[in-house]
Amino acid sequence: MQQLTIGTRGSVLALWQANHIKDCLQTQYPTLQVEIQIVKTKGDKILDVPLAKIGGKGLFTKELEELLLNGTIDLAVHSLKDVPVDFVEGLGLVAITKREDVRDSFLSFKYPSLESLPKGARVGTTSLRRTMQLNALRGDLDTQSLRGNVQTRLKRLKDGEFDAIILAQAGVNRLGLGEKVPYIVPLDFMIPAMGQAALGVECKMGSEAQLLLAFLNDSKATFETACERAFVRALNGGCQVPIGVNASLEEGVLKVRSILGLPDGTRILRECLEVQVKSVEDCERIGVQMAQSFIKQGAQEILQMAQNWEFQPE
Repeated sequence: MQQLTIGTRGSVLALWQANHIKDCLQTQYPTLQVEIQIVKTKGDKILDVPLAKIGGKGLFTKELEELLLNGTIDLAVHSLKDVPVDFVEGLGLVAITKREDVRDSFLSFKYPSLESLPKGARVGTTSLRRTMQLNALRGDLDTQSLRGNVQTRLKRLKDGEFDAIILAQAGVNRLGLGEKVPYIVPLDFMIPAMGQAALGVECKMGSEAQLLLAFLNDSKATFETACERAFVRALNGGCQVPIGVNASLEEGVLKVRSILGLPDGTRILRECLEVQVKSVEDCERIGVQMAQSFIKQGAQEILQMAQNWEFQPE
């Protein structure tokens, strides 16, 4: 194979991710020609509506998957947290990259920390998961939907539309935002989304590209995200629901934290466990078991309430 075409969304962060994979490929295969093709997804086109209201599954992947199937592109690079847990027939994840910092982060031009925000401060986030955890800790804050790419969100923050915003620390690090925003504080209390801080590389299964891309896979990230994605799949949850789950593998021990609840933080389920694991299958089994525990505690009812909540007229 002499040439590969990478499909990606067109935001600065998505292009950083695609170019990172391009650089890895060209280092591994010096004679390989690698091109990048920008694709606009549904999630990129509809910016005036909260993500959960336009359907959480496949918002940032569907158009890319169509191009994979018809052969226009050879691989697609995604933020793994945006990738649905089920794939179109014939496609799949061929690699999950080493993770960046998995935490969410507080950003502000005026306030040094979440704790320093005054009552009623406006905090922007795209995520019901983040909204739930913010409201559980600081129910006095005014959490508001904030769509758009990172640059758009930062501009609205700088212009004073928000007192603070919440972004993934991985994106903050990858784009070097530490030099642009005076107050950036990782939020250790907040449980991330499944797959956060990893990149997912998708292609046609059985293709020549699949063999070329295998070297990108990070075994630690694969173990961790297998648990996280199994947890969400067992709950029948998507990318845009108030569910957080994070697995961390150290010396054969998988530590898992999970949370699920209503966006206003009034009803929340939490769990944390540590288990010895030896395989990806072990990790998936732990994710399913944790989800089953949540289901016994009323998780499905809570998720249905959260969905109906989000679709109420504003």
